[in-house]
Amino acid sequence: MSDEFPEPRAGERESLEQFLDFHRRGVVEALDEADDEAAAARVLPASELTIGGIVKHLAVVEDLWFTHKLLGEPRPAPWDEELFAADADWDFNSSRHDSVAAIRAIYLAACDRSRAAAAQFAALDATAALPSFDNEPVSLRWIFLHLIEETAQHRGHLDLLLDAVRQNNGDSSDQREARQ
Repeated sequence: MSDEFPEPRAGERESLEQFLDFHRRGVVEALDEADDEAAAARVLPASELTIGGIVKHLAVVEDLWFTHKLLGEPRPAPWDEELFAADADWDFNSSRHDSVAAIRAIYLAACDRSRAAAAQFAALDATAALPSFDNEPVSLRWIFLHLIEETAQHRGHLDLLLDAVRQNNGDSSDQREARQ
């Protein structure tokens, strides 16, 4: 795991950016631990979640909030509204056919677009171009906080899925500890 923990005395904007980037790095590090087969595997019997599906979903969320809602721009490729209309979980389901390298590239590109979108606004109180809940626009601050929450939550899911992959591969806890 990355040791670049957010600066303890940073200002509000810097803290939000650093915490989001901290969790983004953790997501990429988790994805990088999986091969294509592991990223596509359903390893928990009670869940449809896959490592690749979670990371692709996080890319969708990045583009939804920063590119689409904040800037008011159409969702960039590969997010086609018709695909989501046909399958509301397209991001999760389609990832089973993607390589780790492809999912990684999609996620990193979405994160780069998000950083560029946020950089266009000096104030955290800036409001999104498109409304969200109850036709109310959210602030850039809210978007940062929501993305931190969403990314951290799914980062925890990735940890559980990686543990299940390791267990299925016969990786003992001693072997895991030796890698850390």
